[in-house]
Amino acid sequence: MPISANVVLGRDVKIFHPDLVNLYGCTVGDDTKIGAFVEIQKNASIGNRCKISSHTFVCEGVTIEDDVFVGHGVMFINDLYPRATEDGRLQTEADWQVVPTRVKRGASIGSGAVILAGVTIGEGALVGAGAVVTHDVPERQIVKGVPARLGRNVPQK
Repeated sequence: MPISANVVLGRDVKIFHPDLVNLYGCTVGDDTKIGAFVEIQKNASIGNRCKISSHTFVCEGVTIEDDVFVGHGVMFINDLYPRATEDGRLQTEADWQVVPTRVKRGASIGSGAVILAGVTIGEGALVGAGAVVTHDVPERQIVKGVPARLGRNVPQK
């Protein structure tokens, strides 16, 4: 699994096991840490000082702003109606449109969460482990469950 030549890495990015990631056509900001078995696809953007934990999939169209924590095994989705074929032929990139997803500054996403296409996770929000996020998450709010529902405010430090 490669780190493609078209990946833009910021200063002091730490990729703990470069032979065990798949990065192509993406940008990764300064001081970000990326664990093993992470895939970050083309046209995805990771901000500064983020942590992307092992076994996470960041697909095309996902923007992760600065200071975001992404737990182990988080899955982002960029297609609301996926299909393998169109009228009996295999689909190509021309047959579908990427639905962008945004994770705002300082948010945290717990291990095993699934983030559906088109969602915005607000600044400082927290997504509980295993949650399936189907709607926008307000800033500084906790969501949990399947589907994810509002819990309470993120406690102040």
